[in-house]
Amino acid sequence: MTQRILIIGAGFAGMWAALSAARLLDQAKKDKAVEVALIAPEPALHVRPRFYEVNPTAMQAPLRDVLAAVGVKYVQGTVQHIRPDKHEVEATGRDGKSFTLSYHRLVLATGSKLVEPPVPGLKEHSFNVDTLANAAKLDAHLAALKTLPDSPARNTVVVAGGGFTGIETATEMPARLRAILGEAADVKVIVVDRAPNIGQELGAGPRPLITAAIEELGIAWKANTSVASVDADGLVTSTGERIEAKTVIWTAGVRASALTAQIDGERDSFGRLHVDSELRVKRVPTVFATGDVAYAAVDDAGNHALMSCQHAISLGRHAGHNVVADLIGHPTRPYSQPKYVTCLDLGAWGAIFTEGWQREIKLRGAEAKALKRQINGEWIYPPRADRAEIFAAADPANLVVA
Repeated sequence: MTQRILIIGAGFAGMWAALSAARLLDQAKKDKAVEVALIAPEPALHVRPRFYEVNPTAMQAPLRDVLAAVGVKYVQGTVQHIRPDKHEVEATGRDGKSFTLSYHRLVLATGSKLVEPPVPGLKEHSFNVDTLANAAKLDAHLAALKTLPDSPARNTVVVAGGGFTGIETATEMPARLRAILGEAADVKVIVVDRAPNIGQELGAGPRPLITAAIEELGIAWKANTSVASVDADGLVTSTGERIEAKTVIWTAGVRASALTAQIDGERDSFGRLHVDSELRVKRVPTVFATGDVAYAAVDDAGNHALMSCQHAISLGRHAGHNVVADLIGHPTRPYSQPKYVTCLDLGAWGAIFTEGWQREIKLRGAEAKALKRQINGEWIYPPRADRAEIFAAADPANLVVA
């Protein structure tokens, strides 16, 4: 009887888990005895790290041919329920009908979602770059600003949240607005952030350069401030200040997929499941978690994977290898990813590239920007639909960062 490995999710972790699983099955000559199936709403990798850029609808890569090239079965559907005790999932197809899939091993790779707290008016009147659809909605909204009368509200963008995504989104906005409204437009970009310092989560090392970029781009930064309410014409901050703005972009915080709640396991503050070194959920040995749903140690120094494509790629490769190894009795590969880098886009100013968990600056300005473009435009995309090329790329021994 054919055994099935079921992977939920076609993001960075899910895609690489599927390709890595197929690789080990091929090496072990077990590809006829074990089926690797990937279930997702559509057979495409949404390149989420690029959604802050212009034309986000182009930031996706088709996967059907890539998966087919290595014998991975694609199943179109959205998983609603996981039943680990029965080794099955319940999903909804495009037609709205429910169906059930059984599995022998499960890989949960359903990523994370933007947190939208109950701020009055937030859901109705703000935008975000969390999903392809929402990024496309923002892109269309920005393009339509030129049809409105010139006013401070039209020309103002407020970015709520000063983390990695907030900084990249905000620093992209001055050039995007001027491209739409004209170089002479009096554009304003304002970041509202609860943290006391610019780039708080990135640490003190990069802060002087982030600050320099923000000042050069003319971006205003309101620290120790949160959003109290949002409406169609602007927002009110926690300090009582009213900011007139037709565009409010929410970037403040993400949480692991809600499906993690259906797995019996310990979770971190982001909802990620605690996994062992082989990426098994600690209380459910037939379920592996990877990418943004996994709380995984990257080294012996106490560091853990971040919710980023940098970690998701390696996590996915290891999860795919290990789920197959576990099923067929081959040696597993403990997950380890001790090298950590940051490449932060800072719009027209350039970018910064850092190494290590202390984020030591290695490149800045135009040189770092060129690297960022290479990362975003080449390195994080899927391989071609070539079996040999895919298997070479899916090796968990490959370093995401050399």
